[in-house]
Amino acid sequence: MSNPRIAKLEDQIRKIVAQMLDRRVKDPRLGYVTITDVRLTGDGREATIFYTDLGRSLDGREADAPEGKVDTPAALEAAKGLLRTTVGQRLGLKFTPSLTFVQDATAESAQDMEDLLARVQASDADLANRRATASYAGDPDPYRKREDDAADDDADDDADDAPASQD
Repeated sequence: MSNPRIAKLEDQIRKIVAQMLDRRVKDPRLGYVTITDVRLTGDGREATIFYTDLGRSLDGREADAPEGKVDTPAALEAAKGLLRTTVGQRLGLKFTPSLTFVQDATAESAQDMEDLLARVQASDADLANRRATASYAGDPDPYRKREDDAADDDADDDADDAPASQD
């Protein structure tokens, strides 16, 4: 179970970094970033910040980066000092945690799961279609029925009634 103090610090760091990215960081390489989670080590020295990136600049237009690409990881790395300083000033901690930015893979994982579920559903539908049109390899009912048993019993009784040959 996480320390409540650490959980509160994680939430505060998430809010501070999100505000700073929205208001103070004006890097054209920065895409539309959402801070999804912050994880702080038990001693409070290192913070891992998870983010998602939609690839748009903060004003909604494509970023004016070389080749028209958004380079959010480089922009976050360049703004790391400003963000760390602001976190330290606002929280008043003895030791300001070092910041590490990691792209959150939740969206990709969710898409992979959706693709797997779609494949399973298609496979189930295919199996149901094959099952509906399938027929038995041999007789539809390979087991004897009572009528067959009764006919066999009568034949056995007739054989028992025949006189035994004496030698």
